[in-house]
Amino acid sequence: MTPRLAVSRISLSEFRCYQTLRLDLQGGPVVLTGPNGAGKTNLLEAVSLLAPGGGLRRAKLGEMARNVPALDDGAVRAWAVAATLETPDGERHLGSGLDPAALVQGRERRAVRIDGETQRGQAALGRVCNAVWLTPQMDRLFLDGPAARRRFLDRLVYGLDPEHSSRVAAYEHSLRSRAKLLRDGKADDKWLNAIEDSMVRHGIAVVVARTELLAQLVRAGTMAIGAFPAARLALKGDLEDWLAELPAVDVEDRMRASLRDGRRRDAGYGGASVGPQRSDLLVWHDAKNQSADQCSTGEQKALLLSIVMANTRLQSRSRGAGPLLLLDEVVAHLDAERRGHLFDEIVALGVQAWMTGTDRALFEGLDGRAQFFRVEDARIRAEQI
Repeated sequence: MTPRLAVSRISLSEFRCYQTLRLDLQGGPVVLTGPNGAGKTNLLEAVSLLAPGGGLRRAKLGEMARNVPALDDGAVRAWAVAATLETPDGERHLGSGLDPAALVQGRERRAVRIDGETQRGQAALGRVCNAVWLTPQMDRLFLDGPAARRRFLDRLVYGLDPEHSSRVAAYEHSLRSRAKLLRDGKADDKWLNAIEDSMVRHGIAVVVARTELLAQLVRAGTMAIGAFPAARLALKGDLEDWLAELPAVDVEDRMRASLRDGRRRDAGYGGASVGPQRSDLLVWHDAKNQSADQCSTGEQKALLLSIVMANTRLQSRSRGAGPLLLLDEVVAHLDAERRGHLFDEIVALGVQAWMTGTDRALFEGLDGRAQFFRVEDARIRAEQI
């Protein structure tokens, strides 16, 4: 079965370790194997930039440019990622990169093009492409602070609600603007009221979108993949509690009053004591009724995959196309049974999963069902299976 969302060609220029690269793909799962440092994760990062956001590393734009020691003049070079995608709406062409015109002016700005047309921002990418990823850095998702868990959840929301990225960006912009005005002590009430109105409007919309997805994910998540555990999910935060108890219009008034009354405190704090940036995603191993942070490392990895695949099933059914799955060094932590169930689910859903690893043998279950590439020293060659 041909995936409904898949990269059929990707080209890189001056990106990370790649001076140039062009890769043609058949639409099914993609397996990249090779030694550490060969360029596997860099390619996954390039794919992640076809969707809204800062990519799977959340790196600064200048950091993604290829480093050329022989030309070490300190200059940042423009990089570009271009791809042809097969989508439910037909073939689409996406481009993303470091804007060379902005570099000339000493600024770093991301340029986005869709079907040859320059876009005003990244949000437009979400209407064409969604990507969800798991990386080794996310192994501590359940142990570290809530910010990473919010980003993970928002990434899942983008797939069902492409406008969510615009709301998140608008809220964060208003949050930063208010913090600066309070810190500088120069804003009058009228100015602050306008910014706080924007925070209320966009902040509550962000929480509602997260809550709505969670309700759907809980239902989809009960269908665990074979040996993978079902995850139980909940959101914790003041806005979530208020929305569970009060009409939305009353929550708006309460948030607006809380922001107004907390200006003096927030001026020193540098943020806001209420809003979607204060929420946390709570996860439990459902069968064991155990919080994810108390589970073993292997169980935590399995729970993450369970959530990601539940979201993939949900998106496939509601939008007719699952997301691009970017699974960096994931299968090394899975036993043979779980690897087999994961591979079967990916193939059955018809999604394009990009998987990396150092050990080719771990992907034998995909022989004849995926494209295999060997990556060494930023060179990629197709493997004949």
